[in-house]
Amino acid sequence: MSAGGEAPQPNPTPVATRQHLTAPKRRELATLECTVAVAKAKPDARWLLRESAALDEAQIRLLVQNVDDASLAEMLFSWRVLARHEQLPPAGDWDSWLILAGRGFGKTRAGAGWVHECAALLPDARIALIGATLGDARAVMVEGESGILATAPPGVGVTFEPSRRRLVWDNGAQATLISAEQPESLRGPQFHFAWGDEAARWKHAAATLANLRLGLRLGDKPRLLLTTTPKPLSWLKALLADEACKVARGGTLDNAENLPNAFINAVLRDYGGTRLGRQEIAGELIEEVEGALWTRGMFEAHRLRAAPALVRVVVAVDPPASSGANADCCGIIAVGLGTDGRGYVLGDRSVQGLTPDNWARAVVAAADDYSADKVIAEVNNGGEMVVQVMRAIDANLPVKAVHAARGKVARAEPVASLYAEKKVSHVGVFPALEDELCGLVTGGTYAGPGRSPDRADALVWALSELLLREQRAGPRVRSV
Repeated sequence: MSAGGEAPQPNPTPVATRQHLTAPKRRELATLECTVAVAKAKPDARWLLRESAALDEAQIRLLVQNVDDASLAEMLFSWRVLARHEQLPPAGDWDSWLILAGRGFGKTRAGAGWVHECAALLPDARIALIGATLGDARAVMVEGESGILATAPPGVGVTFEPSRRRLVWDNGAQATLISAEQPESLRGPQFHFAWGDEAARWKHAAATLANLRLGLRLGDKPRLLLTTTPKPLSWLKALLADEACKVARGGTLDNAENLPNAFINAVLRDYGGTRLGRQEIAGELIEEVEGALWTRGMFEAHRLRAAPALVRVVVAVDPPASSGANADCCGIIAVGLGTDGRGYVLGDRSVQGLTPDNWARAVVAAADDYSADKVIAEVNNGGEMVVQVMRAIDANLPVKAVHAARGKVARAEPVASLYAEKKVSHVGVFPALEDELCGLVTGGTYAGPGRSPDRADALVWALSELLLREQRAGPRVRSV
């Protein structure tokens, strides 16, 4: 007790402050802290009871009176010490908790840990476990390597009754398996808590969630946890906009210490930066803009790891209108023309926040690295200065000045048609460039990242030079 007679308050974020420690050391420290805190004054642990399962004061009092100190310490801190901070229930008042993350992040482990806490802290708990199918719910949520049976805390008994699609804890808590293929099956049952896994895969997600929410009506504070890899679905975007929903985000690499290096290296090599990789590994919500000139499928369908023989290479530059840290991006894109007559996007060397002298150096470096036979430079912003600043770096740089008479989107439309006609491939992955292209919308608007699609504009100039001009340079085979 303090001098004023009040019990000392425990640290309300025990995991977040010790991420630099090894898991065994974190476990040892937390067990010691919890044992001391509970032994001195059990009410000091009530913050954790409120946050983990939203128990009211009467339920908390009943629990701490009937559970011995050692059991309470083990129950409260076993999973919480092992978990990363973003795998733990959020503080404060919330109705829904959404873990939106990539593969291997630990979503299933977080869901299983939360369910065990709910079951332990509320002996009469009724919990819904919803999977895309009953098979998924059983194989992943219940019997999987990170599922409920495999992660039961020491000394906690839980029995799976497959014929009844039910899990029963020794203290009487129960969880029922439900398939999202049959949303009507949620009519009637009532629950304190619900965990839905891989909700973006649910066949009838909106109907399932609607029926589930109507059944979450037991206790003072029913709560829903959804764990899923993101997809641009309307119901998911609506949930993200709901102030009562707490969102945790993350990717595969957040859980790298628990994943094989071979797995991480393989997925980064094969999918890093692609739409699939950004969605399934990084956990990004990748949306398609309605009316966009480009779709991500145009890139993915014809993406290559290496360029074929080329007859020409150009580097196109869309200079920023101003300089300094807040200046727009200087788009610098290298594109080649293959012996097959197709265009190949070779590199994105765009830079931002540089002085004219420094972005000019980046252009010259790109031209050298890709052995470009010409630099295509838009001169709407800067006029002759654009050419002069680059030739100040390399007096022999072959520069062709171009002037835009139409808007960016109007100039982009014929180039987008080249992609639709399967005449362009990206050699590698260029997330920033591809995001800009997918933000150019028919009608002249831009709905992509940043104030201006400078990378996309440079690409349009390069492909226009190589594939849309009547005059072409004579063929000469080169490689990159």
